[in-house]
Amino acid sequence: MFGLIGNFGPWELLLILAIVLIIVGPGKLPQVGQSVGKALQNFKKAKEEDFEELEEKKDK
Repeated sequence: MFGLIGNFGPWELLLILAIVLIIVGPGKLPQVGQSVGKALQNFKKAKEEDFEELEEKKDK
């Protein structure tokens, strides 16, 4: 599945950023970035909590 994606170079990232800017608009872009950042932070926190829980179960 992931083999179909390939590598992203600087031109591909620039194209994705331009499309996002067109769709979202420059006024809402900071809010979108903040939302994505919070989502990633929550995902990392949940992942760490799950790993800690697995480690506790493994130690017992």
